[in-house]
Amino acid sequence: MARQLTLDLPMRPARGRAAFFVSPSNALAVAQIEDWRAWPQRKLALIGPEGAGKTHLAHVWATLSGADPIAARDLPGVDLPTLAQGGAVAVEDADRIAGDPLAEAALFHLHNLTLAEGGTLLLTARRAPRDWPLTLPDLASRMQATATAHLAPPDDALLAALLVKLFADRQLAVPPALIGYLVGRMDRSFAAAQVLVAALDREALATGRKPGINLAREVLDKTTPQDR
Repeated sequence: MARQLTLDLPMRPARGRAAFFVSPSNALAVAQIEDWRAWPQRKLALIGPEGAGKTHLAHVWATLSGADPIAARDLPGVDLPTLAQGGAVAVEDADRIAGDPLAEAALFHLHNLTLAEGGTLLLTARRAPRDWPLTLPDLASRMQATATAHLAPPDDALLAALLVKLFADRQLAVPPALIGYLVGRMDRSFAAAQVLVAALDREALATGRKPGINLAREVLDKTTPQDR
């Protein structure tokens, strides 16, 4: 069968509140985000594995609070006083700057400026602050004093909803039977769902076939545990 050349075109995922599916594995975190005015010390760290929906939920909070999300690694090049004066700041991937002196110092100053201005701070990370190998002691103490919300590994309902959303983000309409088939056979993680949907999309484009159980079976057979 002839295969077509496929291009990795940019895709814009849906990140509104209506597109975020609530299940028992994330309901508490969603409730904490929605009740953001009650955060202790006006700050919260949103913790979850890769692909768990941290960025999506951070954008939901940004809509509620008027915050402008920014990657922690970009903080050294930002006008921190102006950012803090916005009243609400969402810093993504805060744990990834551990060991970067400039980024750690920038986050430390942003934390202090935001709270001094009466603002609110949301941080996202893969691990709880106590497990970030930060080298700036003052930043470490402030992060460890931050309340946390956790996105747990997906249950069946959430995994199914995530697959539906990932296919929809790629403008792919798939039969419900395919979702059930994948949930029962794929590695149970958010990252695996993203990899699997991308692989199915590529294979469908390359072969001119519609995503279905037969195609999914072939893709799953080709995907190694490391890939999934």
